[in-house]
Amino acid sequence: MGISRPSRPVLVTTAATAGALLFTTFAPGTATADPTPRPAVREGSPLGADLAAKAPERAAERALGGTGASGLDSGRGRGYPRERKLTVPPENPADKSLKLGLMPYHGIAPKLNALQRVGDRVSVEIAGRSAGGHELYLVTVTAPETAREAARQERMRERIENAPASAAKDKAITSSYKTPVFINNNIHGNEWEGTDAALKLIEKLAKARDKKSRDLLARHRLYFSVTTNPDGRIAGTRANAGGFDLNRDFITASQPEARAVRRIAIDKQPAVMIDLHGYVNGTLIEPTTPPHGENYEYDLFLKNSYANALGMEAAVNGLGYTEEKDGVLPAVIPFRDQEEGWDDWPPIFTPQYMPFHGAVATHTIEFPMQVNNAAYETQPVAELRRRAAINVDIAGAAMRATLDYTQKHRTSVIADQIEVFRRGATGAEQVPVSEETAPGVPGIGPEDVYTTEFPRAYVIPAGRGQRSATAAARLVDHLLANDVRVERATHGFRLGGRTYAKGSYVVDMHQPKRGLANVMLADGRDISDKVSTMYDISGWSLGRLWGASVDTVRGGGLKGVHARVVHAASDVGHVAPRGDLRLRLDDPREVAALNSLLAKGVTARADGKGGAILPSSARGAAKAAAKKYGVAFDATRAKGREALHRTRVAAAVTPGELFALREMGFDVEPVSTAVLNAGFDWRKVDALMVSAGLDRAKLNPAAKSALDAFLAGGGGLVGRGAAGAALNADAGLLAAEPVEGNGDANGVVRVSNAGGTITGGAPGHSFVYSPSWFTDLGPGVRVEQRYGTGDLLLSGHWRATEDGSGGPADAAGRASVVSGSAGGADVVLFGTEPLFRAHPKGVFPQVGRALLSVARS
Repeated sequence: MGISRPSRPVLVTTAATAGALLFTTFAPGTATADPTPRPAVREGSPLGADLAAKAPERAAERALGGTGASGLDSGRGRGYPRERKLTVPPENPADKSLKLGLMPYHGIAPKLNALQRVGDRVSVEIAGRSAGGHELYLVTVTAPETAREAARQERMRERIENAPASAAKDKAITSSYKTPVFINNNIHGNEWEGTDAALKLIEKLAKARDKKSRDLLARHRLYFSVTTNPDGRIAGTRANAGGFDLNRDFITASQPEARAVRRIAIDKQPAVMIDLHGYVNGTLIEPTTPPHGENYEYDLFLKNSYANALGMEAAVNGLGYTEEKDGVLPAVIPFRDQEEGWDDWPPIFTPQYMPFHGAVATHTIEFPMQVNNAAYETQPVAELRRRAAINVDIAGAAMRATLDYTQKHRTSVIADQIEVFRRGATGAEQVPVSEETAPGVPGIGPEDVYTTEFPRAYVIPAGRGQRSATAAARLVDHLLANDVRVERATHGFRLGGRTYAKGSYVVDMHQPKRGLANVMLADGRDISDKVSTMYDISGWSLGRLWGASVDTVRGGGLKGVHARVVHAASDVGHVAPRGDLRLRLDDPREVAALNSLLAKGVTARADGKGGAILPSSARGAAKAAAKKYGVAFDATRAKGREALHRTRVAAAVTPGELFALREMGFDVEPVSTAVLNAGFDWRKVDALMVSAGLDRAKLNPAAKSALDAFLAGGGGLVGRGAAGAALNADAGLLAAEPVEGNGDANGVVRVSNAGGTITGGAPGHSFVYSPSWFTDLGPGVRVEQRYGTGDLLLSGHWRATEDGSGGPADAAGRASVVSGSAGGADVVLFGTEPLFRAHPKGVFPQVGRALLSVARS
């Protein structure tokens, strides 16, 4: 049941592509009305036939190519403006922005070049490149600064984060620090209009001579990501060139665009930010309904975000658009106007990630007039341009109102940012929201109170207590890339009743960004009983899903821990000096290392426990792989079993799964029903993976015959979810009856592993999204993994359906991963989602091992 809150009536509106939430139509006669609510945007959508055919490997390579570095200029030794003449891309008449009368990507660089020449207020940096290779423009608008003044601003910024107690008393910061504001635009490529509103506002500020504008720029730095998703802007797609929804990629940061925004968050430290989206009528302005992220200092966040929302609402409604005249409904503030369904629980969205870097007011703004998807194809050009112009106007109003709020409350906004960091650094308790602690916010009730008890520390053990040194190094580097402080013990120590070896990593939770550390490393919470539906995922844990051992230390002090701050994980690459070698396959990098060796012709055999055995003659190649991938080759006397071979994979999968397969070094050929029907040469692949986009029943006779011949000839199948299970059943392969759970369920689940080739040494947790399981197993079907018994959901949201079925109680103890041989093919079926959005790194190897084991030799 949902939470009853009479003080917040549910306002029904029209949603377009915002996510899993569906709103019913409010005004079917208006220009923007959509009489048929569209299905939710869910991970699991297959690659389109065009992408499958083109196999966007370059986008994946570019995304995989960096660990977090962007093109941002550190600015040290430089003042403002920082003029940069941008390279102008060639004109692209196919840019989807043109039809809407909006700025095409190729027009942005000339515009920014011109604006830099207007005066001395506009600077442009290249924040990075998109997955498709397009430059990401970051514009700074501020009053001129000498190099000396810019260095002084940087010192104040660093004090705010790193010495917040003294910064709170520093009168120079109060009087002189330029408050940073970040405006993020077009992170969803086919939600265009924020870009155009930003360019208009930048131009206005570049030329303004009034006292209010001069004061604004003298006391603030305004940062604009003009288009965070140029790939999608050009192509008219929500996703980037790699097929990723970038506004689901924070925390994981698999894509270069997300890493660029992360760098902005760390280096610029915005106190206020807004993220421009579409399309919800009336204009949706966060803050959100519950559940609220439990790791925030939500009292500070809510008072600022709600007050700024009121100002944006007044500005948007004050433009004079009406339902009768324009088809525009009044603005909506979900916190005030809705019961549930638009939450800020997961840290994967830009405005939900930014508070962990000190932002005390962040918002998603959804302008109202739909111009994408079906509307883009069916509406007359004149109507699309009318709608787009309204959206640009509304986006501009939201931007101006945000600047007005920040200008009026500059001192208190920075004081609140300092207080966020102070609480973290001192280990202070959170302050629950209430009408007293968040003054001016009406209707606060117990349903709004989400807090957590931060542990004293996390330890990532070294030596015998560590599951995978490679995974530990990956996790440490990821924490550091997110500006979380990590130390490495210089001596062995005892903490929380456990003994740890020298070299173990310690995350002291008395640090300014403790919320971010906790949101990544903690287990999370089962919130199934809190709300009836969730906007997106509600369970994640790098501590449980990234393959490293992570221990939680609840109390006590750290005086006995001798450690030094690290800026990168220690090198764990190692090759035993003599004897045959064993490579564990517990991390994607280890699978990638094996695939690279197999591609070079190195002989390898399976060890029966999920690892690979290499002869001593491969030591030279192993050393190169150890250095490149950061993996360890241990000495072994085992001789190994069946030979392993380079596995070429035909994959009908989601973009996140395609990315994960390539991260593990597999040669992947994307396929789909359409690709197979057009004719596909099965001789160039060794295994098939299916999770989306391939339906055997829809294949033409020739394509069906070719697929069946591949399977009968020893081609292996790895299936995931409903699509994988359906193909297995339709092809008459493994005898296993799939049972689908609640399609809205997601989260981190407890599992028990059978060991062996697929799940030997695997973590005791996995990830589910629309979970399923298997019953009525036939002879010879092996259960590789089961859902845990009892309380199997560690964190997330998983309820039974209305008829009482499909919940975690039905799944408990059931087979989640099964394998066997049938019809000439080796088959592995997953009811979990081990490659979800390229996120659960420690679970990836289960799929990697499965592909290696089923591939035909």
